[in-house]
Amino acid sequence: QVQLVESGGGLVQPGGSLRLSCAASGSGLSMYAMGWYRQTPGKQRELVASKTRGGSTSYADSVKGRFTISRENAKNTVFLQMNSLKPEDTAVYYCNVQVYSNGPGYWGQGTQVIVSS
Repeated sequence: QVQLVESGGGLVQPGGSLRLSCAASGSGLSMYAMGWYRQTPGKQRELVASKTRGGSTSYADSVKGRFTISRENAKNTVFLQMNSLKPEDTAVYYCNVQVYSNGPGYWGQGTQVIVSS
């Protein structure tokens, strides 16, 4: 069973930065894919960014140029550096990992990000 521990959320002013971290344990294997999703009340959870073990990345159009995803494969840890934050980035951010490309995804408990002056 894969366990995920997220950290790094909080309150930040518009234009500020935050860095989210997510550490995966319990698999013993390097994760195929690690990423971040976000959700606001009444809306579906949406992909923010993801990165495969091989280095392929995907970003939501709304965060391109502002957010950067990175991984430490040996530690099964994924980071999301969020710069130039906007109020519309306010959401609960969830870490998601896949051990195998065709396997299920595992979710973290979520970390709240609030962008407000």
